[in-house]
Amino acid sequence: QVQLVESGGGLVQPGGSLRLSCAASGRISSVNAMKWYRQAPGKQRELVAVITTGGSTNYADSVKGRFTISRDNAKNTVYLQMNSLKPEDTAVYYCNVYIIDSGQYGYSYFGQGTQVTVSS
Repeated sequence: QVQLVESGGGLVQPGGSLRLSCAASGRISSVNAMKWYRQAPGKQRELVAVITTGGSTNYADSVKGRFTISRDNAKNTVYLQMNSLKPEDTAVYYCNVYIIDSGQYGYSYFGQGTQVTVSS
C-alpha cells in the first residue's frame, strides 16, 4: 500500500509564490518519474512539470522560467516551487509518481490534489 500526501496550496496574490510538496510513503522499493499536473475548472488536466530519477526536468511552456520541480529521493518527496504566479495558474494541482513496490510491481499514483488560487 502506498500513500501520497500533498500540501502547500492556498490563496496568493498575482506575482506571489507558493511551494507544493508531495510525499510518498508505504511499501516503496523505488520511485521513478515524478510529475505535477493541474486542472482548472472546465479544462482538461494539464502536465505541468516532470522530473526523472536522474534529476532531468521538463516543463509546460506556460510555466517555464516561473516554476521549478525538484525531488528529495531520501524522503520520496517531490516539490513544485511556483513563482510569479498568475491568475491563469489557478487550478487543482496533483502530483503523480511511478512507484516500484516491495514486490517489484510498478504502479502510477496520484495525490489527492491541492487547490491553488491566484487572485487579488
